[in-house]
Amino acid sequence: MSPKLVVRVCCLMFVGLVSGCASYVTPGHGADLATLKQSDAGLQEVMARKPLATFPCAIAVVRLQAPGYRSQTAESFGSGRYSVVTTRDVETTEQIERLTKLPQVQGLAPVNRLLLPERLDSEQDLRRAAAQLHADMLLVYTLDTTFYVDDGLKAASVVTLGLSPHEKARVATTASAVLFDTRNGYVYGVAEASARHEQFTNAWDSEHAIDSARLMTEADAFGKLVDELEKTWKLVLAQYSTPTGSRMIYETR
Repeated sequence: MSPKLVVRVCCLMFVGLVSGCASYVTPGHGADLATLKQSDAGLQEVMARKPLATFPCAIAVVRLQAPGYRSQTAESFGSGRYSVVTTRDVETTEQIERLTKLPQVQGLAPVNRLLLPERLDSEQDLRRAAAQLHADMLLVYTLDTTFYVDDGLKAASVVTLGLSPHEKARVATTASAVLFDTRNGYVYGVAEASARHEQFTNAWDSEHAIDSARLMTEADAFGKLVDELEKTWKLVLAQYSTPTGSRMIYETR
């Protein structure tokens, strides 16, 4: 082997090692909405809850993620069983307006971190914040995103850059939502939607490229979630809507 060829091979090996060392750490997962239930509430108590909201109603909105969630476009607040994301990085203004313009909705109010305690353990903490906004209902949603690489399609929490350019990489997001009564935690309805995106890994040549794929998939999933929420709201109105009357004030538990 000629000296020039040896130098060329060594350079290629070095570039491969450097690119192989670069990696993208995926953001935290979505919040487990099942953990929002009150641990001290028995089955009979849950079944005995009644819807207390009157229509038209105001709705407080909050996005939850797993504790310690952090991405290139958003950072969460709070410790405990879940954290809150107040930055809208995948939600568009048009999508929020669609929810605001639903029939019998007075308006949507985002839950600000100033209204929340540092430790977040149940939906009570969120309902208290919604009560301060004088919202009749609380809409909670979360985005759970997972990365897969064609190595047996195993989920990856760290995506390595520059390796296996002929493999396919996939991103999957599930968006879930629950609509609570602010006063007692009664559940009016749920909604869920999913989105997937795939491409060859040679397109993922930087952390920015990978994160762009995440954002695109999450935006798609949230858009589909809005569609499902519109359907859920129609069912809520059909079952719970009553003629507008005087409102009674209930103490939040």
